[in-house]
Amino acid sequence: MISYKQSRNILRKSKIIIGNEILKSANCLNRVSASNIFCKVDNPVGNNSAFDGYAINSMDTKNLSKKKNRLFKILGTIAAGDKPLNKKIKKFQTLEIMTGGIIPKGFDTIIPIEQIVFYPNKRKPEHIVIDKKIKKYQYIRFKGSDYKKNDLLIKKGTILQPRHVLALKTLGIKFIKVKKKPNILFFSTGNEISNQEKIPNWKVRNSNSYYIQSLHKSFLFNFKNGGILRDKHEAIFKKEIKKMFKSRIDIILTSGAVSAGKFDFVPSVVKKFNLSNYFKNVAIRPGKPILFAKIKRKNKAIFGLPGNPISSAACFRFFVYPYLLGLLGIKDEKPIKAILKNEFNKKINFTRFVKSKINTTKNGKIEVQILKGQESFRIQSFIKSNIWTLLPSGKTKFKKKEIVDCFFQNYSNKNLI
Repeated sequence: MISYKQSRNILRKSKIIIGNEILKSANCLNRVSASNIFCKVDNPVGNNSAFDGYAINSMDTKNLSKKKNRLFKILGTIAAGDKPLNKKIKKFQTLEIMTGGIIPKGFDTIIPIEQIVFYPNKRKPEHIVIDKKIKKYQYIRFKGSDYKKNDLLIKKGTILQPRHVLALKTLGIKFIKVKKKPNILFFSTGNEISNQEKIPNWKVRNSNSYYIQSLHKSFLFNFKNGGILRDKHEAIFKKEIKKMFKSRIDIILTSGAVSAGKFDFVPSVVKKFNLSNYFKNVAIRPGKPILFAKIKRKNKAIFGLPGNPISSAACFRFFVYPYLLGLLGIKDEKPIKAILKNEFNKKINFTRFVKSKINTTKNGKIEVQILKGQESFRIQSFIKSNIWTLLPSGKTKFKKKEIVDCFFQNYSNKNLI
């Protein structure tokens, strides 16, 4: 049996190669950028107005005051999206301009509409009245003040979120290079597993396949359900592994048949192949029997998860998902740091993944409560939970008010921190 830390180190050294593809930027949500993405244009593309108002040349107001005002002739109106005025601007002329309108040459400042005095009247204005010196460059968004052409926009290895889609579309980037999603083929195992809703009390509903499938959008993989392998299906499982070598499947994922029982055939079948890296049994709870194997010279991998639903969920979150991040060129997640609300004891040599509930206090502090019912068969505490707390080996007692590491169950910490 190895430690959780040792198992993670093996996973880091056992990466398979995942290729790239070109996607429309509008379709890149929850994909991973395969290269740095650079801005193709200045943003803003030209000097534009930050307010509805009137554009003037500030030099024309140099000597103005309450006692010495001046009429500025209105030339017309420019709205956002209008072609800029292309004519020589004379002294004491002005142009009505809407927010986002490109400022024509000859004007260098904006007076907001709320500050405007019209002449002869507001209904049919021909001029505006200015009776003070106006500062240069006020209320102007300057060309390239946000991004300049060729500035870095999005780093390689970024999980693309709606904010990235907005930026890509705003800046005219139609296509981007992303990592392909790893393809996972999933098998449930055991004679006890049933796809029926109504089952006798000696059967078990096939929940693990539905749980793993429900994670595929937020956890960056394609899911294919291979069905149920029964207790004497060693030959079928071996055949499926061989088929994987010639298919687009990157990872076979099983749940169950991974421990040391009479019908737990997954380890014996996997070990018949030429493996470059392998581990089975990790000092964790829940999920101790977990298995991992990388097939030598085949760029394929296998995970064997425990059959217990909670153990399977924990092992996917803390083994399979970090492995997928590595394949996609993404740095490890950072934990959410939270203040422990209650004491918890565990065995010193084991890492524990515990069902927990996180919340914020009135003072904005992040607290986490470890729930009662940590046995892996208990669904009730899993439903009440909203986060996993990871308690490392090397320590038995975790005291109230200690800072602990937390990981969201159904989506990545990478989306938040």
